[in-house]
Amino acid sequence: MATVDNAWNEGEVEYRPSGEENAQKEHARHAAITMQVAERSFETVWNDCLEIIKADDQVSDQSFKTWFKPLEVVSLIRAEEQWKLTVQLPSRFYYEWLEEHFYSVIRNAITQVLGPDGRLYYNIVVQRNADAASEYGGSTMQLPARRPANEPTAGHTMHAPQTQPARSRERVNPKLNANYTFYSFIEGDCNRLGRSASLAIAEEPGATPFNPFLVYGGVGLGKTHLIQAIGNAVLERFPTHAVRYVSSEKFTNDFVQAIQRNRIREFSKFYRKIDVLIIDDVQFFGGKEKTQEEFFHIFNELHQSDKQIVLSADRPPREIKGIEDRLLSRFHWGLTADLQPPELETRIAILNRKSADDGIEFPPSVIEFIARNIKSNVRELEGALIRLLAHATLYQRDFDVSLAKEVLRDLIAEKAVKLTINQILEIVSGYFDIPPSLVRDKTRKREVVKARQAGMYFAKQLTQHSLKSIGMHFGGRDHSTVIHALRSVDNEIATNPRFRQTIEDLHGLIDVQTR
Repeated sequence: MATVDNAWNEGEVEYRPSGEENAQKEHARHAAITMQVAERSFETVWNDCLEIIKADDQVSDQSFKTWFKPLEVVSLIRAEEQWKLTVQLPSRFYYEWLEEHFYSVIRNAITQVLGPDGRLYYNIVVQRNADAASEYGGSTMQLPARRPANEPTAGHTMHAPQTQPARSRERVNPKLNANYTFYSFIEGDCNRLGRSASLAIAEEPGATPFNPFLVYGGVGLGKTHLIQAIGNAVLERFPTHAVRYVSSEKFTNDFVQAIQRNRIREFSKFYRKIDVLIIDDVQFFGGKEKTQEEFFHIFNELHQSDKQIVLSADRPPREIKGIEDRLLSRFHWGLTADLQPPELETRIAILNRKSADDGIEFPPSVIEFIARNIKSNVRELEGALIRLLAHATLYQRDFDVSLAKEVLRDLIAEKAVKLTINQILEIVSGYFDIPPSLVRDKTRKREVVKARQAGMYFAKQLTQHSLKSIGMHFGGRDHSTVIHALRSVDNEIATNPRFRQTIEDLHGLIDVQTR
């Protein structure tokens, strides 16, 4: 029955359903959802959730493949007037990452499929144990998808330490640089996935889905630093683990010497006993057939024994020439992460950390000047700071912007024209004959997506804005969407001559109109 209260609205009595009516409608709706869910398997329910997650603008294709596709649904039960859906996570890192970055996306999917009383639970592997029943090789703990307020956040996990088997063998020299640690590796949008995955590997080497883990990127972006940080962190947590860092050139030279000295068996035996094998610059294996064959067999033995393999390259695996297909396919078994040139905020953070480590205080104006003018890689940034320090000390000069301009004039080129993202957006929209407002919109029409991705590509190439800032200019999207756009454009340029010509035409148009 409806009730009439004393509220008036433009001369009419306002109608308000009674609490009893609302309760009846809500009960009927819940009952309908309950009946629908009861008729489906838990696999079907989870697949429905995945479809909703995949369609969400906050989840890029790469994010979906990395964080959601590997998850395995375990059960769906009705208990305490709730549907409880449980999925299996391979490590606590997965839980931390999903909760921090995708909680609202997951909650939305669960609510749509199971109703407002639906709950997601995680079975999380916490300890590797030969006697455990879990197919992941470990015991599990169950946690709800919503993190309680008193539960540890990322960086303070609840993993039980792995049991350490007795080792009677000699200790392996890891060949690691002790200065390469996670502490000294500055995180930014440009490297967040790689660093986060590296932390997870260091915590549970060989027990995450990231095996092998291949990180690639241009010169001076921190590949060697990151992969050695994994090795240093593993030895800190598991002192008895056998960790070995080796460049691909050193690996090849040692293999050739083993052939010359008839010691191939000893060479192979040495590498097959490693717990964490870290190989730098694997692109130099290209064309070396015998070395690739030996590495192939070592790779298989380590991987089958749940030993961790970490690799680096200067380009994506598919672009490495002279590597056998069977080896390339194994590079894709785990996770591949790229390191991009650092954005402005990350460059400033790197310079501040470097100056603090050296015990030198540089004025913020000098730090920002260097960060704005040297963009290509971390190595050049640090080199610029060292050069500035040397000149100031040698010639008794104060640290200021004029000195920085003088000392670093061969490294920097000040631009007379300041290109804005809005200018880029206007030019790209005009080229594709699409209104800028539509490019910023959430539509997924093919021609709009192409224009949006091209705009993001030029914004990254021609401005100093961070990935987050670029995303905000293109309709409030997050940095992962921008990363996906950059990769899509790069892939299209490499495979589609017509699109490559489009990008070249646009570049020329931007140069002409902003001159």
